[in-house]
Amino acid sequence: MRALNRVSSLRLRPIVAPLLTLVAFLACGGGHRAPAPQRVLLPPRLDLKQYARTGLVLFTVEKVKGDLGAVATRRFSEDVLAAQPGVEVLEVGSADSVRRRVGETEIGANTARALGAAYGVPVIFVGHLKMTNPTPRGGLAGLTQAHVEATVSAELSVALIATNSGGTLWRSSGVASRKVGGLSLVGGEPYFSAKDPNKAYTAMVADLVDYVTRDLRPTWQ
Repeated sequence: MRALNRVSSLRLRPIVAPLLTLVAFLACGGGHRAPAPQRVLLPPRLDLKQYARTGLVLFTVEKVKGDLGAVATRRFSEDVLAAQPGVEVLEVGSADSVRRRVGETEIGANTARALGAAYGVPVIFVGHLKMTNPTPRGGLAGLTQAHVEATVSAELSVALIATNSGGTLWRSSGVASRKVGGLSLVGGEPYFSAKDPNKAYTAMVADLVDYVTRDLRPTWQ
């Protein structure tokens, strides 16, 4: 029996030893670990520093009355300046008088060229905010009440136009919806006053501007 036990012990040693070595190897972390992937900060897709100075036209609005266009324009300017410090944004106000003078029904190449010559900017941002018909709570027909609770939706589209040629260099758009309590209606259209801002409106504008300006911000990958 002793001889048999000795033989069995000898036969197990060549198998046990490599297993012990493997266990120790794994316990120590498996030798060299693969390095963790490094995150890279990518530059913005739209870099305004190449222009140094850009104009910004007061956003036009559709199917909404009041100051919502001015609120959207100001928020857009703030986001551009925050995203790309050092870039100068010149807010030129409404372009209606220039547009009419050059004979365009909407801001186009001729209006862009005229604004570039007047303000000395190589590029200019133009934007349009369009509201959809509000959906009142409970399916109220006609929207004849002065104040109702409703879901409002809006689409914001913004373009960057070269003032030397009138060509479009960049374009972005986004859609957002919010429930508005105490919605004011004037002539059947939503009304917004900056003097008494509705949080739902301002939050919706903030969401839209944040989305359309995503190309102006650097991103991690």
